Amino acid sequence: MLSLREAVENGVFNYSLFPNQNSFAIAMLNGVKLNRVKHQGGIVEKANDPNNLRSAFLGERNGIFVSSVPVTRVGFLRKIVECKESRIGKQPIVVPSNVTITLEGQDLKVKGPLGELSRTYPREVRVQRDESGVITVKKALETRRANQMHGLFRTLTDNMVVGVSKGFEKRLQLVGVGYRAMVEGKDLVLNLGFSHPVRMAIPDDLKVKVEENTRIIVSGYDKCNIGQFAASVRKWRPPEPYKGKGVKYADEIVRRKEGKAGKKK
Repeated sequence: MLSLREAVENGVFNYSLFPNQNSFAIAMLNGVKLNRVKHQGGIVEKANDPNNLRSAFLGERNGIFVSSVPVTRVGFLRKIVECKESRIGKQPIVVPSNVTITLEGQDLKVKGPLGELSRTYPREVRVQRDESGVITVKKALETRRANQMHGLFRTLTDNMVVGVSKGFEKRLQLVGVGYRAMVEGKDLVLNLGFSHPVRMAIPDDLKVKVEENTRIIVSGYDKCNIGQFAASVRKWRPPEPYKGKGVKYADEIVRRKEGKAGKKK
């Protein structure tokens, strides 16, 4: 059985085969305006048109004016929209004197007193370095994705420079009776109310310190790894909204709930 489009394009459209379609749907299918012609005996005829355009009649209706739909090729005009430059992406990055930058094409290596980091940039952005040592990240294409990548990779580049020179840290707080943490060798041991202690291996590029058995400090030069490890620790016992028990970030605000009220006398 022919589809609606095939019936219109081959000039064999019949309303009885497509009762749910109307003249507007046929016109929208071809993307052209409706022309009013007179139907003759329900027979499909070709329009007398110099461009040899075909016509389709809607059903067998004697003496009634029906719609004729010429089959033409429709073109679409694409409008190019220039994206505004990111306010974060256009900010330059000042490199300290104790940091070494190596730029080879789309590959950037940053080396400092705390460690070394590298990153490969996508084709939507390009990294430039002037004589004074200032790094700038610019868009290589005028697309929506390039506008998104512009501010993102500028921030990632700045995190690399700050990380190898000053470093980052993330603090967590344990809230709950009997909740405590300790560092044993290369492992972080957590007592979070389970039947067994939770033991987590500390990555080589991170440092973990515990203060007063309830405060965990994760530090290092890679901000992504610090955030990932801190999120893994918090995942074992997220803070609950009634009493606030669990593992939370030091600057995290836990929205509390009232809970069930007692029976009124």
